[in-house]
Amino acid sequence: MILSDISVKRPVFATVMSVMLVAFGILSFKDLPVRELPDFEIPIVSIIAVYPGASAAVVENRLTQIIENSIAGIEGIKSISSTSSNGVSSVVVEFKLSHPLEVGVNDIRDRVSSILRVLPEEVDPPQVQKINFNESPILWFGVTSTIMDNLQLTDFIERNIEDQLSVVEGVARVRIGSRQRPSIRIWLDRQAMAARDLTIPDIEAALRAENVELPAGRLESETRDFTLRVERVYQTPDDFKNLVLKEGEDGHLVRLGEVARIEIGAENPRTEYRRNGLTGQSIGIVKQSQANILDVAEAVKTEAERIAKRLPSHITLSVSWDSSQFVAEAITRVYQTLLVAMVLVIIVIYLFLGSFRAAFIPAITVPVSIMATFWALSLAGYSINMLTLLALVLTIGLVVDDSIVVLENCYRRVESGEPALLAAYRGTRQVSFAVIATTLVLISIFLPVFFLEGNISRILKELALTITAAVGFSTFVALTLSAMLCSKLLTRKEKKTWLRKHLLTWFEAVNKSYDKVLRTTLANVWPMAAMLLAALMITIGLFMAVKFEFAPSEDRGGFFMSIRATEGTGFEAMRGAVSEVEELLLAGVEEGDIETLLINIPGFRTTSEAVNSATGIVILPHWKSRDKESKEILAWVRAQLTDVTEVQVFIQEFGHGGGGGGEIQFVIGANTYHELAGIRDRMVARLRDYPGLINIDTDYQETQPQVRVDVDRDRAADIGVSVSAIGRTLETMLAGRRVTT
Repeated sequence: MILSDISVKRPVFATVMSVMLVAFGILSFKDLPVRELPDFEIPIVSIIAVYPGASAAVVENRLTQIIENSIAGIEGIKSISSTSSNGVSSVVVEFKLSHPLEVGVNDIRDRVSSILRVLPEEVDPPQVQKINFNESPILWFGVTSTIMDNLQLTDFIERNIEDQLSVVEGVARVRIGSRQRPSIRIWLDRQAMAARDLTIPDIEAALRAENVELPAGRLESETRDFTLRVERVYQTPDDFKNLVLKEGEDGHLVRLGEVARIEIGAENPRTEYRRNGLTGQSIGIVKQSQANILDVAEAVKTEAERIAKRLPSHITLSVSWDSSQFVAEAITRVYQTLLVAMVLVIIVIYLFLGSFRAAFIPAITVPVSIMATFWALSLAGYSINMLTLLALVLTIGLVVDDSIVVLENCYRRVESGEPALLAAYRGTRQVSFAVIATTLVLISIFLPVFFLEGNISRILKELALTITAAVGFSTFVALTLSAMLCSKLLTRKEKKTWLRKHLLTWFEAVNKSYDKVLRTTLANVWPMAAMLLAALMITIGLFMAVKFEFAPSEDRGGFFMSIRATEGTGFEAMRGAVSEVEELLLAGVEEGDIETLLINIPGFRTTSEAVNSATGIVILPHWKSRDKESKEILAWVRAQLTDVTEVQVFIQEFGHGGGGGGEIQFVIGANTYHELAGIRDRMVARLRDYPGLINIDTDYQETQPQVRVDVDRDRAADIGVSVSAIGRTLETMLAGRRVTT
């Protein structure tokens, strides 16, 4: 073999090649992003349209159906699903994996832009965006104050904290959980309006005409030019009180303050965030897609500690949830396993060969192959994650095989009396074909993974590439560095230790026993065939008995709670129901089983104006500081919530849909909503009787209480009021409208 011949004859060449592999590997290792799972993009696009004050039925007819019809013919679409709820239309489009996602997004944007003119005037422009699962926050901070309300706290965060965290390296976006933006709220008095002969359109027209800030051109002089600007007059509630609406019959100027109560308030006051029973605000940190989760989390926490030192005494800033802890702990354990595997391999080699010099060779060559693998990961644009590290652990036994084959053959020739240089030269030549053939067989096993389609193949590609690269580098190192080290280190003069003498005696006994078993086996072919068949049948039976799941159940340090009340539950009633749940679980905080209890109203995934939902996050103490497993604490939480009747609480462990609480989803259809509800009720009743299923829920809810308004069109026509004016008036008085900014 030319490669091994050159390496034995030119030891510096073999050394430099291996040093270069290690150097490239170390540089790549430092730059590789770290994440829990491989980064892959699911081709899903969401379209969100907001229609304030509209019922779910109106949203379905005026928004959802129009959007669905407009995008139905786009190329590459796999499925379209939609949800119509009070005030919000959500359409989710999934493309085929083979279709370029950017092309699909642009096609959807073009189609949605073409229907803007047919959508209701009050509808905000639909938002089209890719669903990126990497945009989930990796860190949540809690901010509380003893004297500030939520509106003031949000304003303080925006001015003093948000910008400082957003400039930390690796941070893509900073999210404020229950953000409350300040606004001028005008509460109209319908009786005062009627007394002054004013309507909703009159007040809206006055606001749009007066509350403006416009450029007024340019003033030119002989020496200088001045830009003119009409200043905005209305800044405070008192300014708006003096806004003139009309001139009365007696010449009196009717002002807004006469028909309305004006105050500064939150744009959306029906939100609340609570941390361990205290009202506050949450800050989420979203990392850049290629950033190292551990580095970003550490940098952000360091910056947060620096910010916390400068905050007023009544404000506290602390970490509520840190997802990087689990990733760091898991990766550390894998590194430890990798190190233990390498040490065990070296010990086994020493036990069988009985030579420290021989054991030293794989101790050098195995790390070289492992480090070179990081270079391949970097070239492929992959990351350090649980799958690639698992692949490295699995490849320890494969990587060392090539070196052992070369080492054992060279060692045998040295024991037979050949000089080390000649033994390395001839011994490596003798087994080089077998080493290469073995490597090609292993690579051919994982090669088909690169041609698979689907999301699973995207995940497995990184595992397959890691194993393929490690095995390939191990062959190169075995034929270069291992051969060269054999020529320099192996010798017959190495003293036989007491351990080696006893091992040789034991191996001779094992060889004799094996010889007897082998002779007996060859003399009894049919009984052995029957035993083989029985073992095969037992294996198949055990395989069928093993449970299947996407990922094993893990203690990830916490779980989610989805809290839901009946449709139509008001904000104050929801706060009261959530407080009951909170009080029950705060006992766990006092006992030390729960570190942090986070509650947010409404729920994080709510795509509706309804406030009958909430999201709870239960954060457990660090694994090293608690004795109970997460499943024990989860069972305690379920037991505590058994008697809660005002809300339903669905609990799911942190995870990826494995044994920790994955979801099974069914899609049912019918010709009418009434028929659909009947099928749903029968299906839910049957599923509740099925063992092992919990938290059964449906997304079609027709129990929202409604008040129907029937307009007397003849009477409206007699007094000159259009149906549109009636609808606008009801919308403004009962739902609220944004008029100017």
